Amino acid sequence: MWDRRNLLGAAAALLGTELAMPLAKALAAEAAAAPTPGFAASHTIFTADQRSLVAAISERIIPTTDTPGAIAAGVPQYIEMMVADWYETTDRDDFLSGLGVVEGYARVHFETGFTQLAPEEQDQVLTLAMRGQIGGVGGFFGHCRQLVILGYYSSEIGCKQERVYVPVPGHYDGQYPYAQVGRVFSA
Repeated sequence: MWDRRNLLGAAAALLGTELAMPLAKALAAEAAAAPTPGFAASHTIFTADQRSLVAAISERIIPTTDTPGAIAAGVPQYIEMMVADWYETTDRDDFLSGLGVVEGYARVHFETGFTQLAPEEQDQVLTLAMRGQIGGVGGFFGHCRQLVILGYYSSEIGCKQERVYVPVPGHYDGQYPYAQVGRVFSA
């Protein structure tokens, strides 16, 4: 007999498996191919300008503060790996098209490329993209933001410096006061 707890547990296990398997495959393939730690695509998919644009967007989504930002965590390389090695052709084309629309919007409205804009201007462009107020951008920003977050928290920096790293097995304290650390724990 299924009760609510068993049903939720099974759903969580299924969801975790669906998310973890593609990431595990990507990490395993990357680890076997590259002698140094980090993310690397099997082939380049971005031009130098697109790579700079992805880096600038990533750094605006997770900027450097008291902890390293997206660039230091290798998020642009993670995004290129995912787009090059794991995206279907239509998804890859949509992503590249979204990059082009963001760059084009910056050039038309600010008369320079996105990477040359001041951080406040970059935030304006990304806010408009997030709200769907840039024609042709579609769901690019939401998708890009998800990649940035997943790439950041899949990195050693995101896991060990942004969060408080507690290796497993460890002591479980279900009533640990969040206010004392101000960060989320990861294991």
